[in-house]
Amino acid sequence: MLRVEFDEERCKGCELCAAACPQRIIVMAPRLNTMGFHPATVTEQERCISCAFCARMCPDVVITVRKEEKKRG
Repeated sequence: MLRVEFDEERCKGCELCAAACPQRIIVMAPRLNTMGFHPATVTEQERCISCAFCARMCPDVVITVRKEEKKRG
């Protein structure tokens, strides 16, 4: 399950999310989006701790962070 998702087509590559990530797993992709920017992407989803620091820093609100639901039982 993806913990953090980027709307890569809306990302301007400002790198604020990468600077905010305590796990240092956000990088700028080598490819360009349709606006001509290198969008942010996650290198290792399994290392994401769902802290949402990246989403709070994003000025364009292109990041969605999901937390795994705890199973009741």
